Amino acid sequence: MSMFKVFDISGSAVSAQSQRLNVVASNLANVDTVAGPDGSAYKARQVVFQTVMMDAQGRAASGEMGDPTGASAGVTVSTVSEDNTPGRKVRDPSHPAADADGYVTYSNVNAVEEMVNMISASRSYQNNIEVMNTAKSLLLKTLQMGQG
Repeated sequence: MSMFKVFDISGSAVSAQSQRLNVVASNLANVDTVAGPDGSAYKARQVVFQTVMMDAQGRAASGEMGDPTGASAGVTVSTVSEDNTPGRKVRDPSHPAADADGYVTYSNVNAVEEMVNMISASRSYQNNIEVMNTAKSLLLKTLQMGQG
């Protein structure tokens, strides 16, 4: 495997974790939203990752690759799925969005789980940046050895 493929692999992971962080931010922004006029509240979203084979240029490869020894794998976001668990209901008959029984339906976002998800995504992002910085440093040292 070429040393330069490290940048493709880590770059795909950084991109995927960035999307994951955006979804977490959206979920956290909607923790306390209530059901709209249609009766449905915001549903938490989760990112689903998928392994993808990369070609020699570091792009996602389609179909079979001719040279299996030069193949490398990256990651991509395959889908962003909604959590279909029901939202939490709070009894508040004075609330304008209360239903006929006096209950207000809030989103199904769990703030604690989302914060853990955010920390995990942030650490993964940082680790992949560190991998790229280390590879860059090693490549620069290799070039310096060739100059001497």
